[in-house]
Amino acid sequence: MIDLKFLRENPDAVRASQRTRGEDPALVDALLDADASRRAAVLAGDQLRAEQKALGKQVGKASAEDRPALLAGASELAAKVKAAQAAEAEADAALDAAHRAISNIVQDGTPAGGEDDFVLLETVGELPEFDFEPKDHLELGEALNLIDMERGAKVSGSRFYFMTGYGALLQQGLLQLAAQKAVKNGFTMMIPPVLVRPEIMSGTGFLGAHADEIYRLEADDLYLVGTSEVALAGYHSGEIIDLADGPKRYAGWSSCFRREAGSYGKDTRGIIRVHQFDKIEMFSYIKPEDAAAEHQKLLEFEKEMLAAVELPYRVIDTAGGDLGSSAARKFDCEAWVPTQKAYRELTSTSNCTTFQARRLGVRYRDENGKPQTAATLNGTLATTRWIVAILENHQQADGTVRVPEALVPFVGTDVLR
Repeated sequence: MIDLKFLRENPDAVRASQRTRGEDPALVDALLDADASRRAAVLAGDQLRAEQKALGKQVGKASAEDRPALLAGASELAAKVKAAQAAEAEADAALDAAHRAISNIVQDGTPAGGEDDFVLLETVGELPEFDFEPKDHLELGEALNLIDMERGAKVSGSRFYFMTGYGALLQQGLLQLAAQKAVKNGFTMMIPPVLVRPEIMSGTGFLGAHADEIYRLEADDLYLVGTSEVALAGYHSGEIIDLADGPKRYAGWSSCFRREAGSYGKDTRGIIRVHQFDKIEMFSYIKPEDAAAEHQKLLEFEKEMLAAVELPYRVIDTAGGDLGSSAARKFDCEAWVPTQKAYRELTSTSNCTTFQARRLGVRYRDENGKPQTAATLNGTLATTRWIVAILENHQQADGTVRVPEALVPFVGTDVLR
């Protein structure tokens, strides 16, 4: 949720944010109205409760002849208090709904527009030049017994797969390398639950516009996560955490699940867009004033990892209309995929400012000991999808694939044959 105090003092800034996202600025006025109505309902209720308390004292001191009239008045006032409580509850619900309808306020400098309106920040590495016709990752994966899509579909349906032999070792090695780098950079490794409660999924902002992409187990009222960001965001929910010595950084290693609703016909070949994949996700809790600097650090950690597996990539500043509801700003690293002659997303890092922590009740104490809402950030350090770029960029004329040097100790060979 956004900060209501900021909204009251800077409504035009929130309207501008909504326009940058391509969302309805009228929602700002709806929230302001709901906020005013709720405060009025609370004030009216408080006044009635004060009257009720004062009348109660009068009844206790009243004479026998005055007491019946006072009791009648007390009964009438009690009914008004009950009605006021109902009005407060209704106003609270309306405020909560209006509050949750507004996405996080984008940071200054975030480009406006949709998916294609990003700003290119940096291009890193040389694109590979082949003196042969390059194969795509699935042709390579099947020829080298790394990926089995046919049996994945037989067992689980479309967009499922088996990673086999060296393919499985390549994925495990990629994630293990990412885990080592995370720990080296001060992250605590975590293997979190992949099933979470509705309040945790909602608290991270994933039950909004893209709720249809999430798998739900209705019988248990639990959701399968699409990223370990969800579980890590919920890890300190309802707590006051100690940030006196700097941020709390976690790296979650988990399987992730996405329904890919609305993506029918897109990236159906291979493992670019699938229902299940593995990922290591960085997650930081930090003081809000330090969040922008932490965001740059997460981006640098991602770039280090991409360099380690020797991939050419570019960094983009994602446009407002392509941000998730929780993100105030997002940077993506996109690796070159030779057979598509295009860059495809491998990592994202988002600064969610205080949006998630306010929903989840994560606070810290400032220098005066007063509880304040924390900021949260997240960033991808490795996923199964990276294998697409690794296979295609490091393929050789004889159909083999060179294993990046950093992954050789994990895979056990320097060439996939």
